[in-house]
Amino acid sequence: MATIDTISQVIVATLFGGMVFFPSIVAPVVFRALDEAGARTFLRTLFPRYYAFIIGLSAVATCTLCGTMRWPEAGWMAAVALSTLWVRQVLMPKINDARDASLSGDAEAKTRFDKGHKLSVRINMIQMVGVLVVLALL
Repeated sequence: MATIDTISQVIVATLFGGMVFFPSIVAPVVFRALDEAGARTFLRTLFPRYYAFIIGLSAVATCTLCGTMRWPEAGWMAAVALSTLWVRQVLMPKINDARDASLSGDAEAKTRFDKGHKLSVRINMIQMVGVLVVLALL
């Protein structure tokens, strides 16, 4: 059991580190280093991978935590995996479509983009707090 606990801790810590690193280091540097079009292209390529990282690690953490019968922690990690899957597969395409329409002059699309982007940020922040709590409990 101690080994599975250690594996769970490493997975959750890695997940939390990645979740903090991307929005606090990567995204700001991208916007400073690249022009708007380049930053948009780069981030559209990177975001699906960022979300896959979250989905993968939170799913593995769910399994390891179930193996140690840490049901509340496993439940939270499963919620992170499933909510990120929804963000990646449903919300992100809508955000991208709204951004493209906004750049083409559709004023209403800017509102849709802003709402979708704010929702994705809120979800990610809630997930990060929950992952931090799980890490603290481990």
